[in-house]
Amino acid sequence: MNPSPPAAEIGVIGGSGLYALLDGAIEHQVETPYGPPSDKITVADVAGRRVAFLPRHGRDHRFPPHKIPYRANLWALRSLGVRQIVAPCAVGGLRPELGPGTFVVPDQLIDRTSGREQTFYDTGAVHVSFADPYCPDGRAVVLDSAARVNAVDGGTMVVVEGPRFSTRAESRWFTSIGGAIVNMTGHPEAVLARELALCYTAIALVTDLDAGVEGDHGVTQEEVFAVFAENTARLRDVLLDAVTKLPIHRTCACKDALQGIKIPFDLP
Repeated sequence: MNPSPPAAEIGVIGGSGLYALLDGAIEHQVETPYGPPSDKITVADVAGRRVAFLPRHGRDHRFPPHKIPYRANLWALRSLGVRQIVAPCAVGGLRPELGPGTFVVPDQLIDRTSGREQTFYDTGAVHVSFADPYCPDGRAVVLDSAARVNAVDGGTMVVVEGPRFSTRAESRWFTSIGGAIVNMTGHPEAVLARELALCYTAIALVTDLDAGVEGDHGVTQEEVFAVFAENTARLRDVLLDAVTKLPIHRTCACKDALQGIKIPFDLP
């Protein structure tokens, strides 16, 4: 007997505005060894590709960044058949030229979170390579699709614990160590994807200049939400184009992230 086809092949972890307008969507309630994911996963056909949409914070935005069930989210997507993920996110700009409305496709990550569950492997010796946290093939595709919004190619995303915004001193320090943008959700999402041998590509929308970049104005939640809402349509167009161009057969190193490593359980 042939195995049943996967429910989805591509995952998008983002906001509810991305899947609300899709026709023929099917909702999946997925249980995982790590509890339920942030919300039901919506699967729909996008130009012949089966795409799963998962709201990172829940549809009602009930999960703050440090409480998102990251392990459940990634496990749930893989269990549906997802092997490639595109992850839009809101970020603060750490350089004056990266102002509100700018799109960035990061190529590096600095983790400044604390206390989050950031691995599936709590026993045994499982050490995955994470030198390059984002899929090179996924980045190439997203950059091609994001040319319409003049996306910036590359930059280091500093991920902080939150939910508070940075102090001015922290913001200036992040810039001094090479940060281009700052965010609260990019880790452990990226490394958990790598631990499941998934391809993971982030696309960041700058919603504000971080507190220490210029001027005396601090970041406010109202401004962040307003800029993100203003750019939702542009972001959705980029994402829906990108998912149609992702490779059907993966040839990148992401798929081999666990090669030669003995893991303590079977993957879904």
